[in-house]
Amino acid sequence: MRRKLLGALLAGGVLVTATGCGAADMTKQTSPYANASGAKTVTLSVQSWVGSQANVAVAQYLLEHELGYRVDTVQVDEVPAWDALSQDRVDALLEDWGHPDQEKRYVQEKKTIVSAGGEGVTGHIGWWVPKYLADEYPDILDWRNLNKYADLMRTAESGNKGQLLDGSPSYVTNDKALVKNLHLNYQPVFAGSEAAQITQIKQFAKDRKPFLTYWYTPQWLFNEVPMVEVKLPPYTDACGAKAPADIDCAYPTTPLQKYLNANFAKHGGKAAQFLKNFHWTKDEQNEVSQMIAEQKLSPEAAAKRWVDAHPDVWRAWLPK
Repeated sequence: MRRKLLGALLAGGVLVTATGCGAADMTKQTSPYANASGAKTVTLSVQSWVGSQANVAVAQYLLEHELGYRVDTVQVDEVPAWDALSQDRVDALLEDWGHPDQEKRYVQEKKTIVSAGGEGVTGHIGWWVPKYLADEYPDILDWRNLNKYADLMRTAESGNKGQLLDGSPSYVTNDKALVKNLHLNYQPVFAGSEAAQITQIKQFAKDRKPFLTYWYTPQWLFNEVPMVEVKLPPYTDACGAKAPADIDCAYPTTPLQKYLNANFAKHGGKAAQFLKNFHWTKDEQNEVSQMIAEQKLSPEAAAKRWVDAHPDVWRAWLPK
């Protein structure tokens, strides 16, 4: 479940715009290198948040410079990425935040996608306020007290309600349901992308203004804007199984997963094995993410800098 969009794309990447939960027809939109029989090529799906860009940048750099592959990237929204992976339009998805319906359809039933194991990073979505606000009003960290502070959170976009800042409308989010079902006097307002949301959060923090935002970890922005999570009603499997409109609990904590197209997993040779071996920490991901998003390095330059500094990590990923 996640949630983001930076304007910078990986070098050589192809932008695919896909919305909704239906199957995406990638026939005219995919990379020409996907499923190229007999060629040393790999096509990676890159999602629109910078953590995904960091994964793909490092994997692409090592596949090209250590294993001799030609790598292309395709940017697709979260759910359509599964459709593209199933259709042989991309070979690998390196960061999935949990899509049980797609996993059941494609991994368990159709068997067109296979698990490539954990990425090594545990993801969590939640509602966050800046630390300076929590220090001033400690009880704001309990969702039952949020309505006391709704007036502080008002913006022009939220009208007479407090603003709950969200990112891209393409992200999987329960926020509208949570506001309704928990009877909160807040209005979710979409910034439009991860980059736009970061810009807004940084401006709020610079001006020391109160804000409540949908956000997630791992994410490099915590290094610059310390934030504290608001405790929502605890997540349970029973709550997670409810219809989306009925959700009334916190987001789950999700070990992030990798997936491969089944044909690629079988015939992708060293590239497939390398992607199965790819496994790093949130601090390592954040290091690359911050170089891309904050230091404005190209994904390739950020990947090279990280690879040069951490051979002890990535050499373990190379096939024996």
